[in-house]
Amino acid sequence: MRIGIIGSGRIGGNAGRLFAAAGHEVLFSGSSDPARLQSAAVEAGPGARTGTPREAVEFGDVVMIAVPWRALDDALAQAGRLDGTIVIDTTNQYGAGGLERLPEGRTAAQVNAARMTGARYTKSFNTLTAGFQRESAGREGAERVALFVCGDDPEAKAVVSRLIEEIGFVAVDAGGPADAAVMEAPRREGAVYGEEYREAEARAAVEAVRAGRPIPPTPVY
Repeated sequence: MRIGIIGSGRIGGNAGRLFAAAGHEVLFSGSSDPARLQSAAVEAGPGARTGTPREAVEFGDVVMIAVPWRALDDALAQAGRLDGTIVIDTTNQYGAGGLERLPEGRTAAQVNAARMTGARYTKSFNTLTAGFQRESAGREGAERVALFVCGDDPEAKAVVSRLIEEIGFVAVDAGGPADAAVMEAPRREGAVYGEEYREAEARAAVEAVRAGRPIPPTPVY
């Protein structure tokens, strides 16, 4: 599969390297530092290259967008039309002064899905730090760490879930963008954001949210 990365810093750069190691072709873009992009491509290996955000969209069967919240509009303008493109949104609503205010009753995923007109939107890779994702990728069996994914397009979620599984995590469906608050910043009681889960505990947390019950205490591994 071909994967375009827009925003090749910690989250996007790490995910791109993992995708390349799993056998996918990757195009890194979205950095003002060409040397940083080239370094990401070299580390990812022969299946990786660099380009512009628009080239990442044209290249990718899937496009990951991993830029800061306030940089998203500019990144989308550079990317061009996303009609029919499967998008993985990794952004959290952090600005220079901390958490950005969201419209009343809206999740960050809903806000971003509306900004990405025509995209087959999913959200994932946002609940754990890049360093932890790098360290925990590729574990086996019951030790695999959960990555939550949300979206309203079942086929898009299935594609993204397969990618998550291929790089050594467990994909756990958290519902649609309207359900995404539980996997969004900040770290707090009653949310999975910032917490490490294995499959069984992750699925139990999602089921608790759907049933209107408190999430069980965060597991200790």
